[in-house]
Amino acid sequence: MILTALFSLLIAPLLARTNAISRLDVLARLMMGALFVLAGVGKAGALQETQVYMAEFGIPAGLVWPTIAFELVAGGLLIVGVGSRLVALALAVFTLASAMVFHRVVSDPTQMVMLLKNIAIAGGLLLFVKHGSETFSFDRKLQKE
Repeated sequence: MILTALFSLLIAPLLARTNAISRLDVLARLMMGALFVLAGVGKAGALQETQVYMAEFGIPAGLVWPTIAFELVAGGLLIVGVGSRLVALALAVFTLASAMVFHRVVSDPTQMVMLLKNIAIAGGLLLFVKHGSETFSFDRKLQKE
C-alpha cells in the first residue's frame, strides 16, 4: 500500500512527462541519499546502542560521530547532486567496508541478506560514479557555467 502511494505520488507523475527517463536520477539520488541520511539520524538517536554495537565488532566507539557525520553529509550531498561521482564512490566504499565488518557471518541467513543488500547498494552507487547527476543537481548547474 505504501509502495503504491509512493508510486502514484512520486514516480507516475515523473514518468508521465516527456523525457522522464532522464529525470529518474533525481528520484534515485533522493532514494539512495535518504538511506544514508536516515541511517545517520538513526545512529545519532541511538548513540549508546550504536557504540555498543560497533564495539562488538572491534570498531572504536569514538568513530560513531565521524560515521554519523559522513552518512548525513554524504547522503545530503548525493540528494542535491554536489560532487555526485566522488560522493557516490566514497559511499560505495563505505557500504562495502561496512558489509565486510558487520555482515560477515554468511552462515546466518539474515546476515547473508544484509551482506547482499549492501553489495547491491554499492552497485547502485557505482552507477552514480559512472553517470553522475544528470538533472536537477548542482553538478549539472556547474557544468553549464
